Amino acid sequence: MEYDILVEFLPKLLSSGMSLLWSLAFLFIGLKLIGFLRKLLRGALERSSVDTGVVQFLDALVKIAAYAVLALALMARFGIQTTSFITLLGSAGVAIGLSLQGSLANFAGGILILMLKPFVVGDYINACGCEGTVAEISIFATTLHSADNRNIVLPNGTLSNSNVTNFSANETRRVDMSVDVAYNTDLKQARRIIETILAQDDKVLAEPAPVVAVNDLGDSGITILIRPWVKSEDYWTVKWRVLEQVHDRLNEEGIEIPFPQMTIHMEEN
Repeated sequence: MEYDILVEFLPKLLSSGMSLLWSLAFLFIGLKLIGFLRKLLRGALERSSVDTGVVQFLDALVKIAAYAVLALALMARFGIQTTSFITLLGSAGVAIGLSLQGSLANFAGGILILMLKPFVVGDYINACGCEGTVAEISIFATTLHSADNRNIVLPNGTLSNSNVTNFSANETRRVDMSVDVAYNTDLKQARRIIETILAQDDKVLAEPAPVVAVNDLGDSGITILIRPWVKSEDYWTVKWRVLEQVHDRLNEEGIEIPFPQMTIHMEEN
């Protein structure tokens, strides 16, 4: 009797044992593959100089997704119906996606900003009608410090889809200025005065050479264009200093800087 029972259940035991061994082997290979893929992903992201926080977040996301797929595959090997689980996860994913679509857009925008790097912390930018120095780039928002020491928080979803002007991207910048002089001015003298001011300023670069030229014949005076090149960090220092010096030197030389005026001719009947 015992022999008959053993003969009857032995094939089933062997089959179950082999199935268990194959499942363990499948689990082992799956874990090794997940570890290899994570290592490959982290290496690629680190070589791309992606922010450490983004690397860790994406690694955790891939880890969770891979473990979920592996668990469903193991359940299928043991004959457990996974269709209902997949449907439930899909429905939950859609519901969460709809409820968090704004946050997901900001998250996607943050990933793009951190990977493509249109700006980095410390850059001075203008975006979404705001201007300031980038203080922090997080997953969902970017914080700017304005010139008057305000914190401006911009959602990354909006920021990644907006025009961004990065004033710190290049080492040098051109300072665009102008000054009006009266129509009776000796333009050669006025240009020499301005060129001398630029040549004596140690923060004005020799190359590219500064441009001083007549730009417009306006209603009240002649507009002289002043365009020196400077290092990006010296932009405002040079602009404020040069404008002040131009004003003072032109006044010293008796060159009139006109204010808006209109000449009216009266006709007698």
